[in-house]
Amino acid sequence: MPPISSVVHSDPDILGGTPVFVGTRVPVRTLLDYLAAGDSLEEFLDHFPTVSRAHAIAAMGQDRLAI
Repeated sequence: MPPISSVVHSDPDILGGTPVFVGTRVPVRTLLDYLAAGDSLEEFLDHFPTVSRAHAIAAMGQDRLAI
C-alpha cells in the first residue's frame, strides 16, 4: 500500500487546503461521504476517474486520516 503522503495532498492553493487525492482536485472527504452513504468504491471510482483504485484503497486504510 502506498504511503498516505503519496496518496493525499493538502495545499492552501488547492481547494483552500482541503486534503485531496494527489494529482487531482477530488477531496478525500468525497470518498468517505460516498462510503458513508452506502455507495460502493466502484461507484466512487466511476464518478471520479482521476482517482486511482490504489489511492482510494490506501486512503480507506488509514485509520488516523484527518480529513
